[in-house]
Amino acid sequence: MSKIDPTARIEDGAIIGDGASIGPYCVVGPNVTIGADCKLHAHVNIAGQTTLGAGCTVYPFASLGTPPQSSGHRGEVTRLEIGESCMIRESVTINTGTVAGGGITRIGARGFFMAYSHVAHDCQLGNDVILANGVQLGGHCEVGDYVFVGGLSAAHQFVRIGAQAMIGGVSGLRHDVIPYGLASGQFAHLEGLNVVGMRRRKFTHKRLQLVREFYQQLFHGGGVFSDRLTAARPMADSDPAIAEILTFIDDGNKRPLCMAHNNPNKSTERAHLETR
Repeated sequence: MSKIDPTARIEDGAIIGDGASIGPYCVVGPNVTIGADCKLHAHVNIAGQTTLGAGCTVYPFASLGTPPQSSGHRGEVTRLEIGESCMIRESVTINTGTVAGGGITRIGARGFFMAYSHVAHDCQLGNDVILANGVQLGGHCEVGDYVFVGGLSAAHQFVRIGAQAMIGGVSGLRHDVIPYGLASGQFAHLEGLNVVGMRRRKFTHKRLQLVREFYQQLFHGGGVFSDRLTAARPMADSDPAIAEILTFIDDGNKRPLCMAHNNPNKSTERAHLETR
């Protein structure tokens, strides 16, 4: 049986899962589905066509499922889906999608969204993503599984962050970050690989060495980036992480690739565009 505080406003049509707890002064819209065993602390606002997966916890003043902050939005019905067991802290905001962007913002399972973080319209986030305090994701961003984004960082719209990447605090992301990459800076650049995260995902010493060799050849080798990329492609057969990085690079089209700061190629954009 769900527990609903008498001061909460639950609109007709809302679906509240078994065992859910709705705290004081929460507002839940008519097209919202709250999964089983969710806990909404006081003053939570959930609107729009929003589904909150089972076992999520939402803290005060979070606002989920509000319309996209897009000048092209004309009130169309779009959606927000949040996976199970997410932790959403104080004053987090997550918007629904736009028709032009596919109509849905999607959050995977077990995400941890710290206070004042924001996920804009049409973003697609994987499982086990952590956004630290004040992180801002622009519209249409794609974030892979196990990504950590440090506090006060911001990602430009359409930026992709590959699985298991780590972004340092107070970073500005204008370019795509490869899977397993470690990036930071006001205009973020690659600093290497997220070795700590890879070890946590049970990468062996041998696998780490293979991926490091690939990274060094691709981002710190001689010649132009397109030639180094071609030369590195046979290494895809040596480890699935390398194949994942190469696929990520091949799939990019909206943003240049985030490059190493001390890369001998002077123009990040030029080096990346040579691969197209």
